[in-house]
Amino acid sequence: MNTMTETTLPVLRLSSADHQRLRLLVDMVIKSQPRLRATLEPLRAELERADVLPPELLPRTVVAMGSTVEVEDRESGEVDTYTLVYPEHADGAAGRLSILAPLGMGLIGFAEGDTFAWRTPGGTRQLLIRKVTPPASA
Repeated sequence: MNTMTETTLPVLRLSSADHQRLRLLVDMVIKSQPRLRATLEPLRAELERADVLPPELLPRTVVAMGSTVEVEDRESGEVDTYTLVYPEHADGAAGRLSILAPLGMGLIGFAEGDTFAWRTPGGTRQLLIRKVTPPASA
């Protein structure tokens, strides 16, 4: 289990396919919309530090593109479920969370049992990844 603190970051694992597509997506969005550079920096930083694995070696409990993730707010106990998708497939009402949404950027590459701090307008929340269901194609 990984726990994120102010001084250490948990291991972040991505498949080589997701890594390549996400790098291209971030570069494309920044090129077409330079004002979003600062917004996308956290994702770019995560991509730089990620442990990139062949898709067949990525554990099924790691959040990948297309994964369905059950997340618990450690303070309130509230549980939400999201499927992590590319922006063109995002639909909040259907629980499809864009990778470019702040929470989407925060989830990618973490695994079941990981806890991380999440900054929201209302303050920092501790989130636990309770369950990861891999994409149907995995």
